[in-house]
Amino acid sequence: MTPRELLEQYVGGGKVMQVATVDEAGLPQVCSVWYQPEFRPDRLRWISRHDREHSRAIAANPQVAGAIVAIPLDALGQVVQGVSFQGRARQLPAQGVEDEVQAFIARWPAAAAALEAIATGGATRLYEVAVDAWVLFDEEHFPAPGNPRQPITAE
Repeated sequence: MTPRELLEQYVGGGKVMQVATVDEAGLPQVCSVWYQPEFRPDRLRWISRHDREHSRAIAANPQVAGAIVAIPLDALGQVVQGVSFQGRARQLPAQGVEDEVQAFIARWPAAAAALEAIATGGATRLYEVAVDAWVLFDEEHFPAPGNPRQPITAE
């Protein structure tokens, strides 16, 4: 498999990602969110309340980074596989994103009620990061003495 194919497999099979933002005071913060991926163009979407710290941080500074671990974690020293990314995040509008909402609901049916409430002013919003750069970290497919860190161009 190519690094890009591995990346899409790991991101597509993942459930939760960590998203790092910078608040208005310049302090970093990390949150964990359930996500829905899209490729070509490379996008990651999640839902969150608009009044959460990370949501307010995105409104002030859209630059984000994040990570997705692609393996069950059992013990220190195991072979690591995962993905990190950088990009620009934004809150999607309440209207005109029906395809994005349906894709998220298809992956996470329990989110339907929260997402349907967006149009009526509910607290939940749909967010999206347009990925600018990926890094695949894969000690199984790229072991030492090679480099498990494989930068991949976003598409």
